Amino acid sequence: MTNKPYGTLYIGVSNDLARRVSEHTHKLVKSFTQKYYLDKLVYYDYSEEIYNAIEREKQLKNWCREWKISLIEEENPGWDDLYETLL
Repeated sequence: MTNKPYGTLYIGVSNDLARRVSEHTHKLVKSFTQKYYLDKLVYYDYSEEIYNAIEREKQLKNWCREWKISLIEEENPGWDDLYETLL
């Protein structure tokens, strides 16, 4: 998630992405996303296995910022909010 154009990025894992994005977007939980006004889903991965999802989250969190931006722009060059695609 991001608050582009400001550029803060957040990476997390959830077993219900649509619900979690809604919580972040509507500031329903005190969290990093609430503190930095992150309200736009610009990239997501899917995995059947929680272990794989957690490993991917850790991998992405260890990436440098430029790699994360490249990944987002490769899949979503306009930085469109992908939340609607989940519904």
